[in-house]
Amino acid sequence: MPAVLRAFVFGNPMSQPALPPESLAFALQRAAQALEAVQNGTALPAALTQATQSAPAGIRPAAQDLAYRAVRRLGSSRALLAILVKPALQARVRDILLCALALLQDPPENAAYTDFTVVDQAVEAVGAQRRTAAAKGLANAVLRRFLRERDALLAEVAQQPEARWNYPAWWIDAVRTAWPESWETLLEAGDTRGPLTLRVNTRRLAVDGMLKLLTEAGMAAEVVGPAALRLAAAVSVERLPGFAEGLVSVQDAGAQLAAPLLGVTDGMRVLDACAAPGGKTGHLLELADIDLLALESDRTRVPRIHENLERLGLTAKVKIGDAGNPDKWWDGEPFDRILADVPCSAAGIVRRHPDIRWLRRAQDIPALVGEQQRILAALWRTLAPGGELLYATCSIFPAENEAQAQWFERACPDAVRLEAPGQLLMTPGGAHDGFFYARFQKR
Repeated sequence: MPAVLRAFVFGNPMSQPALPPESLAFALQRAAQALEAVQNGTALPAALTQATQSAPAGIRPAAQDLAYRAVRRLGSSRALLAILVKPALQARVRDILLCALALLQDPPENAAYTDFTVVDQAVEAVGAQRRTAAAKGLANAVLRRFLRERDALLAEVAQQPEARWNYPAWWIDAVRTAWPESWETLLEAGDTRGPLTLRVNTRRLAVDGMLKLLTEAGMAAEVVGPAALRLAAAVSVERLPGFAEGLVSVQDAGAQLAAPLLGVTDGMRVLDACAAPGGKTGHLLELADIDLLALESDRTRVPRIHENLERLGLTAKVKIGDAGNPDKWWDGEPFDRILADVPCSAAGIVRRHPDIRWLRRAQDIPALVGEQQRILAALWRTLAPGGELLYATCSIFPAENEAQAQWFERACPDAVRLEAPGQLLMTPGGAHDGFFYARFQKR
């Protein structure tokens, strides 16, 4: 039998089977592949790229939706599977079932597919490959039992914190310790989908003008900041009027606070110290004619900075370098303003990046705190007297935020703390993610 026909009939254990690309079963297989990679330590966007790179055009949106749903429900789905299946499962069978269980937990009014469709297509996905086909009957039995006992099973796993909140236990404990009066609201907010928020390039178009363009395109939006518009429903960036021309960018309303806080004016020498992907870099250049250096330590992320600047029609010097080691990239001329948007846990942006909660470990926080302090101390000596530094994170953990600001005040006697928003916390349905801002002036 020819190899192609053999793969179509039996499935190739080393590659995806020949399921109809438009089927839910095909998307479930690709989502399960991405989910397996996340559980092995790969960030979800990269995992999805790997899982869909050989798939027909147009398959990524469906696989992405399934994978994000599965990651958001990973705690409860794991707990359910532990009850429903006692023996260990092959990773791919396990992850197809986790994706299916995530779908079946949706309330009927929000369900993306009927129960029958989910079960049928999950069983097809398991049975389509030779290496997993033997588990087809098991997959069917597991999912049908869940449907029969859904309410009782969901009530049972809800007694487990990881299943109730869909976060690892250490994360739940850390949020509860940091925010004892609002920890439940924070966890709930982080488990919802963030809105699509735009930043209008007010150099080229007024906010009202962009609102009019969106309305004419049939996209409802509301003003949520000086240059921020929140869309009522998310759309692909290709559909946004003026996006390709640089009239508008996608940026969270909380992230849009950074550039204005620096108070840049024409002629200033400015450093964006951890610049990728370039959203704040572009915003700074939209606010004033400045001499800006965009610095990034991860060379794989530098192309994103160039892409954003090119789309916006803006220019900056872009360098690859470690912000904590200025001797390798600094020319000795002090900066008037520094944006230190430092590496952090990213605990404040989990509604957009739900995989973060499963990729982070409790021991990461002390390591990140040390790295943040190293970068701050190094950058401070590159700031001109009278200049200002803005310390920023997308975290909600005080160890990375207020504790760091207080440490910096003690460590640098010539640092004067200025007014800034401090901690921003996300709320269910809120306009912004979780951020922290502290601002300092050099005497």
